[in-house]
Amino acid sequence: MILIVIFSLLFLLYAGLMFLYRRGWRQQPSPVASGNGEISITIIIPARNEAAHIGDCLTSILACPCPAGMREILVIDDFSEDDTAAIAGALLKNGHGRVLQMSRYLTAGERLNSYKKKALEIAIDEARGSWIITTDADCRVPPSWLQQLAAPMQHGTVQFIAAPVSFTPAGGRKSILYYFQSLDFMTMQGITAASAALKLGNMCNGANLAFSKAAFEAVGGYKGIDHIASGDDMLLMYKIRQRYPEGICYLKSRDAIVQTPAQPSWKDFLNQRIRWSSKADKYDDRKLTWILALVYFFNLSFPVWLLAGFFDKSYWLWMSGILFAKILAELLLLVPVVRFYGKQSELLLFPLLQPLHILYIILAGFLGKFGSYSWKGRKVK
Repeated sequence: MILIVIFSLLFLLYAGLMFLYRRGWRQQPSPVASGNGEISITIIIPARNEAAHIGDCLTSILACPCPAGMREILVIDDFSEDDTAAIAGALLKNGHGRVLQMSRYLTAGERLNSYKKKALEIAIDEARGSWIITTDADCRVPPSWLQQLAAPMQHGTVQFIAAPVSFTPAGGRKSILYYFQSLDFMTMQGITAASAALKLGNMCNGANLAFSKAAFEAVGGYKGIDHIASGDDMLLMYKIRQRYPEGICYLKSRDAIVQTPAQPSWKDFLNQRIRWSSKADKYDDRKLTWILALVYFFNLSFPVWLLAGFFDKSYWLWMSGILFAKILAELLLLVPVVRFYGKQSELLLFPLLQPLHILYIILAGFLGKFGSYSWKGRKVK
């Protein structure tokens, strides 16, 4: 009976959280420009062994009309072992931007726990723009991307902009792995927008964000978080929010959605999510920490229900009922989010993927705290 009371309480808290997120999603506005002033922008793209993607990424960026002001593109090559730098250099050779080499700033033998933060730090130091936009080398941006991001930049209080990201199938093939990643990621994107509106702990993704260079310098850049393998996006956002409490903005615009490929294998997917979850206990915002703990322990309750059922089959009935209620609660948030991303058909698989999703939350959360992972050919703790 105690087990039923505890786990039922966890569900009620979780369902209430999903209801809050749905309300936050609906309340999140799209910022509108307050003026037409000139903005100088530097787009920074860290790249390691991205010869297969960097050309498409840069082509999509170069196709974006630039708002009034200056546009500069910096590709920072992180010791690539393929033709990433050569491909990027050929596309940027006519004054569109530059390729920076990390090998000019540190040796290949130097051990860092976060090469990406170092790459970004080097490029930001070289940037001429007053605003920094970051994306990843495997992303593609929409034609109005820069115009959409420039709108909130013109608000005097805004110092940091988080913007939407969507998964595309790796290699163009829609497998179960793709649908699983896409639905999970859209849920996180919905929570990102809702959290910003409700002030429940801001989230963001480095594939589509912007911040003022002045704010970056004012908070000391990545100093104090440069030893953490992940978090070049969220941990920086928290530093800026501490200095500028009203300076964080979420850009809820379909015309600003950046597309990035889903991971091609289950191993790559798990390594990515372990990397993301590894920073879960590094946030200064206790609200977000408590929310992450609630989500983790609620999902952990399901294998406990399952085991308890071998001693008393009534627990399996309780588990089935709460699983069904969990699906309904999550759909409260997910239905409007998938409509925003134009992926309504993917919802058909959502109930079927629930057991896999519960297992992934438990495994990634545990390994993110106590394990290690491989990323871009490097072993990270």
